[in-house]
Amino acid sequence: MGQTITNVQPLAPPEPIRPEGLEELLAEEPAETQAQLENGWNCQDCSDNLTVKEEGLAVWRRPLAQLSDGVRGKKGYSEGLHAWEISWPVEQRGTHAMVGVATSHAPLQADCYTSLLGSTADSWAWNISTCQLCHSSKAQPATAYPAAQRPSAMAVPEKLVVVLDMVEGTLGYVVDGEYLGTAFQGLRGQTLYPAISAVWGQCEVRIRYIGQQKGEPLSLVQLCRQSIRAALGEGRISAVQSLPLPRTLKKYLLYP
Repeated sequence: MGQTITNVQPLAPPEPIRPEGLEELLAEEPAETQAQLENGWNCQDCSDNLTVKEEGLAVWRRPLAQLSDGVRGKKGYSEGLHAWEISWPVEQRGTHAMVGVATSHAPLQADCYTSLLGSTADSWAWNISTCQLCHSSKAQPATAYPAAQRPSAMAVPEKLVVVLDMVEGTLGYVVDGEYLGTAFQGLRGQTLYPAISAVWGQCEVRIRYIGQQKGEPLSLVQLCRQSIRAALGEGRISAVQSLPLPRTLKKYLLYP
């Protein structure tokens, strides 16, 4: 007679594999203002219903009904690891608040409320209102993100980070410091631009380019910093302040 096994606990879902160099990239000091402007929204590459402000750091949508409007960034990326922060107030989203990337061919306006970014084969997007991924959504249904074993009805805060890894050809997102996993893959060989599409009248969406890793091996100093931060964890990283270390070294370990 077989034994009865009791108190079997389900295995915890595996942690998402972070793109190589992501932790180091997110810990870097923010890109200088000029680099942020060079990687901001493009006033020449957006819907007529959008107004690009502050030389590309923000985009504002006019209060027009039954329309969906998009904008691309000034620079497209075909290599390296890139990250940028999107700030989109929760109360200004509506049902189709799309954040992702697009080729230069993706449409930027539609005569209805729709998930415009992600609607064709030329764009990939996360609807931060419904937590669904869209790519070629006219031909295939949206899918839940984060993955099913993670909370699928999460509330996405005002700020999130988009992570485009053109070395591996993946797109993912960071929320509250947590990498949520690969949202899309198979992107190598494309030139992709940061992009959003919106339906909410008078919403304002900001972009802050964080920086890039070009794929070179990390230096010994960078590897040591990464190891120290990983060993301390987010809960204890502030303890660095009490260590007998030079101020510049403390700053390097603590930032941001």
